[in-house]
Amino acid sequence: MRRRGAPPWAVLDIAVWAVPFGIVGARIYHVITSPSAYFGADGNFADAFMIWKGGLGIWGAVAGGALGAWFACRQLRIPLTFVADALAVGLPLAQAVGRLGNWFNNELYGGRTDLPWALTIYQINPETGKAETDADGNPISLGTYHPTFLYELLWNLGVALLVWYADKRFKLGRGRAFALYVMAYTAGRAWIEAMRTDKALEFVGLRLNVWVSIVVFLGALLYFLRMRGPQEFLVPGEDGNYTVVTEQEYAEYQAKEPAAEAAPASVEEADAVDEVNEPEQPAEPEAVEEERTERDESDEEPAPVDAKARDDR
Repeated sequence: MRRRGAPPWAVLDIAVWAVPFGIVGARIYHVITSPSAYFGADGNFADAFMIWKGGLGIWGAVAGGALGAWFACRQLRIPLTFVADALAVGLPLAQAVGRLGNWFNNELYGGRTDLPWALTIYQINPETGKAETDADGNPISLGTYHPTFLYELLWNLGVALLVWYADKRFKLGRGRAFALYVMAYTAGRAWIEAMRTDKALEFVGLRLNVWVSIVVFLGALLYFLRMRGPQEFLVPGEDGNYTVVTEQEYAEYQAKEPAAEAAPASVEEADAVDEVNEPEQPAEPEAVEEERTERDESDEEPAPVDAKARDDR
């Protein structure tokens, strides 16, 4: 964002809104799509607020985070599309890191397989969260399965690379870089989700998240094809607000701005600069008084010498 003219504090101001909204949105989506754990005879609605026990949905996180970012952008008077395009590469990278948690939790895997990269799944005690052991103290293995979270991790890294290259090559703007990220992610999420074997809501033989992926992909594709416009850059206005400009206009603005002073290369150089720029300290009162006295004495006219004194000389 800063490379495109955003002020340095804009990211944090937006994150203050986007992160909490994203967490709440992710939790709401999980509760809605896993109703048996929170509603009905076997459910406990109070558990819906116990977020530390796990249960977040990426769709709710993106939707909630986008809503929070929209509120922040309205306050900052920055276009949401500008922020979305700036985050289009970072989001899939963050999702890739987040998928490592599924490995630690021994969850979200596919069907059985004996491939070299197969994941060994253990029988977990839901009360302790640890693997149950046999009489000899060894963890009880349920077999080896497809690590679908690993597939999604690698896919997300590819999505980040794709969006970075396309944005650099084709100068995508007006939210089109973000739309490309959404399309690429959902295309992978659909087939990876179909491999998973954990319990989930299904409609017409497909898991709910597969249907969501299809719908979101089509929406992103429609936006990508209909929206046109150059990459967005920001320049500060006289009223303190930021104006959206093109890349060329932003380059012209930077050319008009005075070059910033070079930063000191070391602490010693910085100290030297401070000494040079340090304002002259006012003299002490006694020193000023002595200087004034000496100046007054030097300015006094010599006393006249009478004739007798000249003769004696």
